[in-house]
Amino acid sequence: MALIMSKIIIRDDRVKSYLLGTSGLFFLSFVSFAAPAPTQEATQAPTQVLFGDTHLHTSYSFDAFLNRNQSADPDTAYRWAKGQAVIHPYHRARVQINTPLDFLVVADHAEMMGVMRGLYTNTVELEPVGFLASIKRWIAVKMLNRAVEEDLGLEFFGEFLPVSAQVSGSDPVQDPSNEIPDSAFGDLTKIETTAWAEIVDAAERHNDPGKFTSLIGWEWSSIPTGANLHRVVFTPDGADKAKQFLPYGSDEGQYPEELWQWLEDTKKRTGARFVAIPHNSNISKGYMFAETTLKGKAIDANYARTRMQWEPVVEATQFKGDSEARGAFSPQDEFADFENFDHYLQQDVEAYEAKKGSFIRPALKTGLAIENKIGVNPFKFGMIGSTDSHTGLASPEEDNFMGKVARDSTPETKISEGKKVVTFNGWDMSASGLAAVWAKENTREAIYNAFQRKEVYATTGPRLKVQMFGGWDFDKGAANADNFAEIGYRQGIPMGGDLIKPENVTGKAPQFLIRAVKDPKGANLDRIQVIKGWVDSKGAQHEKVHNVAWAGERKLDAKGKLAPVGNTVDISIPSYTNTIGTAELSVKWRDPSFIASQNAFYYVRVMQIPTPRHSQYDAVALQIDTPKEGPAFLQERAYTSPIWYTP
Repeated sequence: MALIMSKIIIRDDRVKSYLLGTSGLFFLSFVSFAAPAPTQEATQAPTQVLFGDTHLHTSYSFDAFLNRNQSADPDTAYRWAKGQAVIHPYHRARVQINTPLDFLVVADHAEMMGVMRGLYTNTVELEPVGFLASIKRWIAVKMLNRAVEEDLGLEFFGEFLPVSAQVSGSDPVQDPSNEIPDSAFGDLTKIETTAWAEIVDAAERHNDPGKFTSLIGWEWSSIPTGANLHRVVFTPDGADKAKQFLPYGSDEGQYPEELWQWLEDTKKRTGARFVAIPHNSNISKGYMFAETTLKGKAIDANYARTRMQWEPVVEATQFKGDSEARGAFSPQDEFADFENFDHYLQQDVEAYEAKKGSFIRPALKTGLAIENKIGVNPFKFGMIGSTDSHTGLASPEEDNFMGKVARDSTPETKISEGKKVVTFNGWDMSASGLAAVWAKENTREAIYNAFQRKEVYATTGPRLKVQMFGGWDFDKGAANADNFAEIGYRQGIPMGGDLIKPENVTGKAPQFLIRAVKDPKGANLDRIQVIKGWVDSKGAQHEKVHNVAWAGERKLDAKGKLAPVGNTVDISIPSYTNTIGTAELSVKWRDPSFIASQNAFYYVRVMQIPTPRHSQYDAVALQIDTPKEGPAFLQERAYTSPIWYTP
């Protein structure tokens, strides 16, 4: 307890002021609490946290269309995100998000963008082909129409999925079983160009600087032999630049290096800027954060710099599971193995295997080790969450979860028994997540800048408000201060930054200033944890989870463990009460095991009290037992981008 310089359990007056001071549905920053006039430095700092989704699919994605989303287009997606009522693409009921988003990226697949939708509605122009090719196309279109009309889209979609590797440990792109399906529809350039223009135009119509931001983007969906290597790409620029290119897909190149080169070339040609965001590393079969390149070559400084140039942030949590930590690699972490998704996206069934290169915390440690060898860290990334919803509806709310795809949007359709193309169902999906961004204003430019400096964080759905600063000697009482953020920016660096020891600081360990506030509409907080990773002088990788602030009168045991906060969930309703936990936690904490010669990273994990999972809401509605995919309740959380220390 001596290491905890200050711990604030709750300050009712401040929380009340915070909750009442929110403007509509948007949050104010901690800076808004400041009594004294902010310094010049503080006025240049971000003043609000924005919540959004950078990974949302509409009916323009071929897999979304084939899974019963034939109507939720980009316009529907933006209207939902803004809080407007829309018609659900599957059950046709009126639906509405509980709390609107601040920003959204419609990220439809580059591969066959708009093709299924256009062919089914017969609203697109096809390139002329020869006699035999036209017969092949006619048959393919007939098969598509039958699949949609007879609800066989999942089976039709399965034809586009890969099969497992034939050569273990090989480059999956070069594996003999990896083959991109040949399109039976002929040249799709006209269809894809039209679809892209419509997506861009929708983003331009809905962009409302200061109130709501629409970012233009797409998904590059490389998945050789079932190894998920997907990236979402977005640009902060507008239609004038976006219409000068057609999104790059995995049908043009399956290596990340090829994507990065295209981004570089397109930037030089058009002036457009880009951010690429890897996602679902949990099902990458260890390739996403491997210790070598995908081609099996050693990672060199040029590769590391290029990767970090284009991929400053990764998607840590989403519908297809959480990628932060796995118990196999973090056995001392009692909160690892959250919302696991142990299924590969491929035609044939292959037993899931958790691999080190698939998870974020091991990747952060591996990055430190590689940096010690080559001088550059290839995995120096921040963290966000997003949904990957294919319904056109970003719905990371447990009590308002719309499913991954349209066909699993109702309790009755969650189970995919008899659909042998996939081995999972809707209850396997996680109602997650959101991207949180610290920005001075709600604009494309400000959000892009936040991604570039990695002052962003992930939540599994709740609007948890979290700030983290690293420094060497924050003011006494800083954790309690009304000008918390002003102190943090003036005397330290925010999440995503680099902590460099000044020459005049000796014999001190780094200090961290952290504050978390509950979602005003959601559950209380359980605890704040600092996760530290480091590499020792012998090259061994280490990690430790520190409980640094918590609700109630609990005490740390001799091993630094903290008793559970309790559980108020009534699974028969289901419901919970905020009679445990706290609305706000703040702390100033100094690393007790710091060694100045060892590079390290630190990030914050904020835990809520237990609340019902979306599958339990379904179980109660259906009057059945808790599904085996369960659990009945979970502890939602937030992950900040790390702060790195380099000797």
